[in-house]
Amino acid sequence: MIAPVLHTERLTLRMPRIEDFEPRAAFYASDRAVWEGGPISRVEAWRIWASEVGLWPLRGYGPFTVEADGAYVGEVGIYQAEDYPEAELGWFVLPEAEGKGYALEAARAVMVWARQSFGWDEIVNIIDPGNARSIALGLRLGGRIDASRPGIDSGDVVIVHDLRGFA
Repeated sequence: MIAPVLHTERLTLRMPRIEDFEPRAAFYASDRAVWEGGPISRVEAWRIWASEVGLWPLRGYGPFTVEADGAYVGEVGIYQAEDYPEAELGWFVLPEAEGKGYALEAARAVMVWARQSFGWDEIVNIIDPGNARSIALGLRLGGRIDASRPGIDSGDVVIVHDLRGFA
């Protein structure tokens, strides 16, 4: 399976392409990757990114490349590595794309798609407790923190989203 193309008012969400790796590699090499276990090498960044893109044929979901006016601004999608307790809604945007509502808009589109495609009642965000911006976004999306749900690492903040209204 490859990603469907989703459209919002300002964005296009599509299957990642090889050229989309460059901004992810730059992100993982930077201090901004601290919440993702970084900074890490380009080789390790490739392994992570390629495995995420590989979710599409293996699980039927994965990351969407997010474009605004045809330009790459980040990725939003459903991630589930082997050590994840369940599928997770996650995001990444370029520094110049922050504060424009792109992650919020794209995440809502993915939530609708997940509900329509899989019939899921809920989806979670699994966020490092120090990542205040991502926690705030998860809450702006209408989620609620559930301390009883497992994260990936001890102390992760798990935000649960009810998808039943996204039909």
